[in-house]
Amino acid sequence: MKEKLNIAVLFGGCSPEYDVSLQSAAAVIGHMDRERFNPVPIGITRQGDWYCFGGSIGEIADDTWHLGTACSPVTVSLERAKPVLYQCAGNHITEIHVDAAFPVLHGKNGEDGTVQGMFQLMGVPVVGCGTLASALCMDKHRAHQVARAVGVAVPRGCRLARSFQMDEAQVHAAAMRYPLFVKPVRAGSSFGVTKVAGPQELADALELAFRYDGEVVMEEAVPGFEVGCAVMGNDCLTVGEVDEIQLAEEFFDYAEKYTLKTTAIHVPARVDAATTRRIKDAAQTIYRALGCRGFARVDMFLTPTGRIVFNEVNTIPGFTEHSRFPSMMKAAGMSLKQVVSAAIGWAVEK
Repeated sequence: MKEKLNIAVLFGGCSPEYDVSLQSAAAVIGHMDRERFNPVPIGITRQGDWYCFGGSIGEIADDTWHLGTACSPVTVSLERAKPVLYQCAGNHITEIHVDAAFPVLHGKNGEDGTVQGMFQLMGVPVVGCGTLASALCMDKHRAHQVARAVGVAVPRGCRLARSFQMDEAQVHAAAMRYPLFVKPVRAGSSFGVTKVAGPQELADALELAFRYDGEVVMEEAVPGFEVGCAVMGNDCLTVGEVDEIQLAEEFFDYAEKYTLKTTAIHVPARVDAATTRRIKDAAQTIYRALGCRGFARVDMFLTPTGRIVFNEVNTIPGFTEHSRFPSMMKAAGMSLKQVVSAAIGWAVEK
């Protein structure tokens, strides 16, 4: 019988999206094929401490994983000939061989190429996007530049550094016309994002965005609604069904993303077959242009005139059974267990 692969599943992390990561990781571990893979849960606290966790999935989901005795400090070996984790239990150090790393870390310090680069140094395959694609997709401004270069429409916008002048920002905003969006360049789950109705709201929106990153983008508000497309694979791509976000409020903020109190998500999207095909084609073009591998969710806008405008790529989307990415793949005929297995397979393929 073929030996099982040890898959380090990373969760938590120094990110505002710590709580979301716990739910996704619990789902990934719960749907991992135990006949093929042995999950090695690695929890990272909000303070950045790494632990090998030997408790239950429920303790991950309810954030009690770090409170009991099931945690042992763990660190990594950067020796390429020795892809192991060092688990410290008392005075004893145990080596845990790792065949692949599956970061289920949302936002900074996990989805932005930092963790991916560390495992690349170790010579350990990473499930999902690699270092460059992770860093590039996390950077909204530069991701848009790449998408534009391959012929995909992007919102009009401009980037501001901390040294910006307020009068300069007002000039750019007026040129784009209100309402517009102010966003941190590198943040997820809509943290620090504000829809700005007029010039009197701009200063507060910029201040909030700069709390999350050293660079900020101002973007025009694109008319229409948001659509998403799940994409999986390396060279040959598998595409999920397109979904559609039906908003009742101003925009899809953090609270709405994880409660859906006033928002409805339709899978498949309520668009015709030709439009669905164009959205899927655009998603694959963006996925390839940004160097994505394994899986990612490509988010776009569909305007009333049928124009497709790129928004962003989420390289580690939510993985709960009710999250958008698994829902899109389920509509295309893939269960979450199949998604997890395929993602790991693409990472370890030679």
